[in-house]
Amino acid sequence: MSSWIAFWNIVRKDIKAYYLKPPNITWGLIFPLAWTAMFFIRTGGEVEDVLYLLPGVTAVSILFGATSMLAVTVTFEKKNRSFERLLLAPVSFQTLMLAKTSGAILFGALNVLAPVMIALFLTDLSAVAWHVFVPAVFLIAATSTFFGLFIAVAVNEVFEAQTYSNFFRFPMIFLCGLFFPIEQIPPLLRPFSYLLPLTYGADMLHGAVHGGNTLSLTVSFIVLCAFCTALFLVSLWNIRRKWIM
Repeated sequence: MSSWIAFWNIVRKDIKAYYLKPPNITWGLIFPLAWTAMFFIRTGGEVEDVLYLLPGVTAVSILFGATSMLAVTVTFEKKNRSFERLLLAPVSFQTLMLAKTSGAILFGALNVLAPVMIALFLTDLSAVAWHVFVPAVFLIAATSTFFGLFIAVAVNEVFEAQTYSNFFRFPMIFLCGLFFPIEQIPPLLRPFSYLLPLTYGADMLHGAVHGGNTLSLTVSFIVLCAFCTALFLVSLWNIRRKWIM
């Protein structure tokens, strides 16, 4: 019970202290919202276009929201040395880091509300397979969060974390099949697409929204879970090596 109390208090503290910082508002909220509006307005409200674009803008919203959260939270904790005080708490290191990342996962998942509400205003979403859509959203949020943690551990300032994140985030937009099929990517770059977790998350979203997935939903689910586990464990190893030892 004490672990759950500590878990909740860490999450609540992060929400109050960090999640409304200017970098989060710009990269985590305004940018995905503007990106979504731009794409949907361009379609003119055509049903087929909105349904085809919804998975892409959803994935982008989650990606930028979740990674921006971790960039601010972890970097500030490291710079202000408050992370060291948390290590003194009677809670396991794994629980502590899950608490530090849970708020970002939740925030990234909630970013889905912007594209979904805009799409709902433009077209009918009754055919969406929500039992596939919702797990895909949380898996993308989790992998994006742990990816952001992996980057944030290696830097000292928030602007550094945001800058380095962009080196990976923007290529993902073009390599992960968000807005056009991976088959249209040059063959030389295509193998890199399958090395990125967002490819599998976006494929699940395409399958949930309009049945356009090219991979098995089960395979994508398993691969995303593997990415989540691997990124989290590697990040824990980096934190122990760079911040504790």
